[in-house]
Amino acid sequence: MSPSTKYRISDSVKFGNKFIRRLDLTPSKRLHIANTALYAMKTGQWGVISNIAEQFIISRTFVYMLAATLTETESLIFGTTFQYTQSKMTAFRYMLSLKLEGRCSINAISTCMKRFGINPNSVGSISEYLSYFGSLLSNTLSTNNNEIQLIVFLSDEIFSKNIPILVTVDPISSAILRIELADSRKAKKWANHWECIEDNGYLSAYLVCDEGKGLATAQKETLSNTFRQLDTYHAIAHRLGMWVHILENSAYKAIEEEDGCYKKLNSAKSDRVINKRIDQYETAEKLANKKIELYEEFNSLYIAIINELKIFDKNGKLRDRKDAENNLEEYLSLIEILNHEKITKAVKKVRNTMPDLFNYFDVAKSIVADLKTLPIDQEALHAISLAWQWKKGKIKAKKTKAKTYCAANEQNCLEYAIGYLQEDYEDVKDQIYNKLNNIVQSSALVECINSIIRPYLNTSKNNVTQETLNLIMFYHNHRRYKDGERKGHTPIEILTGEKQEKDWIELLFDVVNKKAPSFFATIS
Repeated sequence: MSPSTKYRISDSVKFGNKFIRRLDLTPSKRLHIANTALYAMKTGQWGVISNIAEQFIISRTFVYMLAATLTETESLIFGTTFQYTQSKMTAFRYMLSLKLEGRCSINAISTCMKRFGINPNSVGSISEYLSYFGSLLSNTLSTNNNEIQLIVFLSDEIFSKNIPILVTVDPISSAILRIELADSRKAKKWANHWECIEDNGYLSAYLVCDEGKGLATAQKETLSNTFRQLDTYHAIAHRLGMWVHILENSAYKAIEEEDGCYKKLNSAKSDRVINKRIDQYETAEKLANKKIELYEEFNSLYIAIINELKIFDKNGKLRDRKDAENNLEEYLSLIEILNHEKITKAVKKVRNTMPDLFNYFDVAKSIVADLKTLPIDQEALHAISLAWQWKKGKIKAKKTKAKTYCAANEQNCLEYAIGYLQEDYEDVKDQIYNKLNNIVQSSALVECINSIIRPYLNTSKNNVTQETLNLIMFYHNHRRYKDGERKGHTPIEILTGEKQEKDWIELLFDVVNKKAPSFFATIS
């Protein structure tokens, strides 16, 4: 058996939950590794740590650990230690800022740091330091003081080339609960993913996800006590909404062809050509009318279906789940009557999601029941509930006109509520909004997380590592939003309710000091 297959790249070999100490790494070899690494770090030699790790088949993290241990011993025996300089601290701040906030590639970071004369600035050094920082960070968020917190799990897969990245997010705070580079997206992987989250104190109120087979199987096996809410966007809007644009474009194209045939009539001279072009025009006219009719009928049915997903009616009262399901079934049947083969296939797929599509109505029913106990006029509750629904519509809207329309309706509802609540308006409104925010029917937020992570994948040419994902998660969870509904807050603040006093880089340095207390002292 070769050394590369005999040992893992670490000081220990893992068999299940047990570790066996590497007997071939004698104390003298460990001292040699630590001394060589420490000298390379102090003199700024590039690539030495990686060479040591490859030579002895160990991880770079283990090399750094040995160097730190030697530094501590040196301090105890000789009473000296290498003080970490402010210039290196500045270099690390530049590296982290350019990587996470600037979303720069390693080469770009090196170029920027060289321009401003900040050392170390080699590509290898920057890569090693960022990887080391990431190795000290966890890929799973933990609650404070071993507390238990019940939240909604929003889970989905992001891909780096063909490699899946499993992500679970809290939809209220947008905090990433766990992110991992996986070798598959099978049920076993997802089951372990959620178990790790729950082991760290976050329990699932319910799961929001798409219709992935692995996700569905894992939910039944691991989160069987919680229900699964299928993402209404993927289930309906993604499948049927695309046909609104397809049919509209097809209708416009048919109208253009009809107009073109009409214009050609004037240029015809002989009776044969005139009759031929009249036939062509009449055929084009019939086709255009048929496509216009198909678009208009489908579009009206699609809008009706989307309205059935709304929780509150036009008066702000909670709608009945059974009514919504029956109405949706009726509209789907009417779409099938349009006799469009591809759309009919899409309708069948929507029907398959029906058992788990309206589960959020049950969550809404429980929340609204709690809100009804508030000592306020029920008309005010209905107005604010409807305002909340308009706000959600504003967030989902992609066009400015639609956003403006939703915002105006939200404001009208809130002004109506002010008349009932007077000076209690702000507190009551925030309380109701916060409660209703726990109703989650879409995994659209994961798409936002995807858009956050994607630039890092692009700058690394999709060769992303778990250490990089750990850095991205830590940065995202502790960065402060500059705009949007979470403006001025960090995801961790919203999740925990505790004020974050420090900048995310300082918090990262705190983690380094805690897990590798001698790291900064090893570099002069």
